[in-house]
Amino acid sequence: MPTAILTGQPVPGSSIEGDLRSLGFDVRVASGADDTAALLARVPADERVAVVDPRFVGHVHALRLGLTDPRFPLAAVPGAVTAQPAGRPALTRALARESAGSTGPLAVDSLADRLITALDADGDGPHRPELGSLVATVPADPQARNEARQAVGAVDDEAVRLKSAVKARDGFFTTFFISPYSRYIARWCARRGLTPNQVTTASLLTALIAAGCAATGTRGGFVAAGVLLIVSFVLDCTDGQLARYSLQYSTLGAWLDATFDRAKEYAYYAGLALGAARGGDDVWALALGAMVLQTCRHVVDFSFNEAHVAGTDTTANTSPTAALSVKLDSVGWTVWVRRMIVLPIGERWAMIAVLTAATTPRITFYALLIGCAFAATYTTAGRVLRSLTRRAERTDRAARALADLSDNGPLAEGLSKVAWPLRTPFASALTGAAALAVTAGVAPYGSPLPALVAVLYVCFSALALARPLTGALDWLVPPFFRAAEYGTVLILAAKSGVNGALPAAFGLVSAVAYHHYDTVYRIRGDAGAPPAWLVRAIGGQDGRTLLVTVLAALLTGSQFTLALTALAVVVALVVLVESIRFWVASHLRGAPAVHDEGEPA
Repeated sequence: MPTAILTGQPVPGSSIEGDLRSLGFDVRVASGADDTAALLARVPADERVAVVDPRFVGHVHALRLGLTDPRFPLAAVPGAVTAQPAGRPALTRALARESAGSTGPLAVDSLADRLITALDADGDGPHRPELGSLVATVPADPQARNEARQAVGAVDDEAVRLKSAVKARDGFFTTFFISPYSRYIARWCARRGLTPNQVTTASLLTALIAAGCAATGTRGGFVAAGVLLIVSFVLDCTDGQLARYSLQYSTLGAWLDATFDRAKEYAYYAGLALGAARGGDDVWALALGAMVLQTCRHVVDFSFNEAHVAGTDTTANTSPTAALSVKLDSVGWTVWVRRMIVLPIGERWAMIAVLTAATTPRITFYALLIGCAFAATYTTAGRVLRSLTRRAERTDRAARALADLSDNGPLAEGLSKVAWPLRTPFASALTGAAALAVTAGVAPYGSPLPALVAVLYVCFSALALARPLTGALDWLVPPFFRAAEYGTVLILAAKSGVNGALPAAFGLVSAVAYHHYDTVYRIRGDAGAPPAWLVRAIGGQDGRTLLVTVLAALLTGSQFTLALTALAVVVALVVLVESIRFWVASHLRGAPAVHDEGEPA
């Protein structure tokens, strides 16, 4: 149980002790700075501790935000500071200095704010949550205390809590058609002790049932699938809102939320393809194409973010493209139009659900491909312009992240050490990817030509990473590699002309895509890339691409289908076992969670 140390007796009429206990704290009262230090020392090192001014006046939710958020080792609001185990040493050092300079119980009721100041001076500044209209203050006299209490009564902190449970920046469909009621579902779940992970799991199960309904191939099944997909999305919004409402953030929860979104969407694609096949329409190529396009869109987002948001210097972006973007955002309606045309998850799932219920899987996939292609063109073009017009020095962290996202295996990695580095790595990746795609598309199935070009592709992959990816457009290297690998599998499976080849290719791309998403989430969480042995074990993007082209050249269509199936199973088992082991271990270690509050996926 976390412990809260009040640095003196509460003032008459104060609810601070009850408020802290309602938040799960064991409350203890100190008589001075030395006593506070002694009480702090007696709290087990693996527990959270808070130091609170007994004169504190404010909303319970202000205390909740300041003292219970699991994402930050140190956090504070006026009059209260908290430390998780990772932040305990810094708090202990600051308190020791305050105790050494104290002459007794004098001014002990200001100790919490002095500790906050000391932590700031030490460079260990605690996180300060955005309180908005919530009140958190330490009144200096009875009149100020009465005014503060009146301010507390004037604001409904439950309404603020509900509003803050909704993601600050979201898509049009989610903002206006889901969040107005899903926040109340989140509160209902919180009051019944449900966790975000349980809601996330319910969302996954609902989506899988929706995929099963779509796989029946009947009109009733398609209607049920569309309805259940929307229900799954409501639950998907609810889990994040529940996490924000109750501050139940976790490393495992962040990973589940991210990976389950992709699993739900791609499983639904497979369900649609199975349903279409029951009606005599083979749309597996469209399903796989939609997954490839959507995954490549995401890696563009991730790579650009690492290169230009998380991984550059702090120089403001003053490029003409950025200026135009700011100008458009100043006009209210353009903000929502721009959010809608990128087809985020809310708009995308709503479109899929409606088209599934009202039309056919083929029409659904056509609309999805057209919409995603337009969105990808719009976002990628804008980001290329920003990259060309902005001058910012990329950090070593960004270059390393882009190299990790590239997923080069032992073949390209070994060649990169002896290759002559080129000035434009992205051009090397583009050349190799384009040559491979054209050759795979032109050559007949069974031709050795794609395998020969794949050897050159491995060489171009090595050239692309022979120098750090610090160029203006080098963030395009990972997307080019994703398109080359996934596209090659799609083209060769389609050309084999064998029933089952495209579903097998769908399985292989799903397994590999999971590995690539897992890499992204590890980098986002500052956990680094997957271990080198894992990348070597599954061959890297270059090795897998070469292997698939060789198999297509040597095997019949039926044999190729079996080989793709076996490869999909092996890759899936290896990456899933390692990924689950890593994220569960991170959760048990108490690693901080990184939840995406930015652009909807």
